[in-house]
Amino acid sequence: MKYTIYILLIIFTVFTTAQTQQDEIKKRQTELNKIRNEIEGWEKKIQQGEKQEKSTLEILDSFDKQLTLLRNLTNKLREEEVGSEKRINVMRKSIGVLEEQLYFIKKQYSKFVLNAYKQGRTQDLELLASSKSANQLVVRSTYMKKFSEYRQRDIETITAKYKDLEKQKIQLVNQLLDNRSLLASKREEEEKIIEKTKERKKVLESIKQDKKNYAKEIERKKKSVQDLESMISKLIESDRKKSERKTQANDSPDISTSYSSTGGGNFLNRRGTLPWPVRKGKLLNKFGENQHPVLKTISQNTGIDISVPAGTDVYSVSEGEVATIWWLPSFGNLVIVNHNNGYRTVYAHLSEIEVSEGQKVSEGTRIGKSGETINGPLVHFEVWKDREKQNPELWLHPQGVSKK
Repeated sequence: MKYTIYILLIIFTVFTTAQTQQDEIKKRQTELNKIRNEIEGWEKKIQQGEKQEKSTLEILDSFDKQLTLLRNLTNKLREEEVGSEKRINVMRKSIGVLEEQLYFIKKQYSKFVLNAYKQGRTQDLELLASSKSANQLVVRSTYMKKFSEYRQRDIETITAKYKDLEKQKIQLVNQLLDNRSLLASKREEEEKIIEKTKERKKVLESIKQDKKNYAKEIERKKKSVQDLESMISKLIESDRKKSERKTQANDSPDISTSYSSTGGGNFLNRRGTLPWPVRKGKLLNKFGENQHPVLKTISQNTGIDISVPAGTDVYSVSEGEVATIWWLPSFGNLVIVNHNNGYRTVYAHLSEIEVSEGQKVSEGTRIGKSGETINGPLVHFEVWKDREKQNPELWLHPQGVSKK
């Protein structure tokens, strides 16, 4: 009986696991479809812009957003591929367990049937006739009835296991087909990224030919700087409210934002010694006033611009926590990292992002990869103390990237 219960438990577990996996697959599929719909939406905007036969900064924005979504989609497809392979392996193991248990039950049941065939019902009658009392007769009769019921349950278990085994095999075939389709979809999206990157480069080169776009970009950046300041203020306000809630609850300090003095955790004490966000590069624009290389006008830079080849790895300069991942015109994809004592760093013009919001990062954690702008391939980097912009060069190691 214990063995029968064990087998039924296995069947229930396998069925429950399979059902949970199916629910998770549906949920992930819905998420992937949502991203695909957003990609299609930006594709329509690009096509509408191209019909006007003009290469504008807005078209470039649409390419940037579409490429970000495409990379996000391929990352999720890679995760889905790994998950699919794990599910296939689990399913194969489940089928193996079912086959082994089915073989054991059939073997045990075959022995019982063979024994019953050889001895017939005579042995059962003799056992009942040899009872020394009415009570023993009742006990033996009840036992034989129960034993017969257990044999019947074995038959039912074998039948159920056959059905479940066939169901598992069908699910395995479907999962293998889905995995094959997943691989094809991932290759297709990766090819789209290559093609869209080429298209974006052509649009960017076309934009560079018109000086009006440079003037427009300066104005767009002024607006984006205000938006970034507003975002920093929201983060500060959010941190203040969290601190108040903890104080009211008489909780201990939040250790998640109290970084140690080692490993770059104590941001203030690292002033002048922080590593640069890229391993190699050239300082293109300093903090403060800069002359535009094309328009020859003077504009304010809220951080520093480091010239690096597109696709260069960008790293966190200190220990902290990813506060937000955002997109802004003239800044592109950007990541803001919270450090201790109100310090924050901003990494902008990223072609790829490899961290997620709320993620703890260490000094040297790769944030993502650099992108290409109207002013060339570069990384924009900022340092903030609460609402005040800092000169990043005063915080970074003097022997970092080469100077202008």
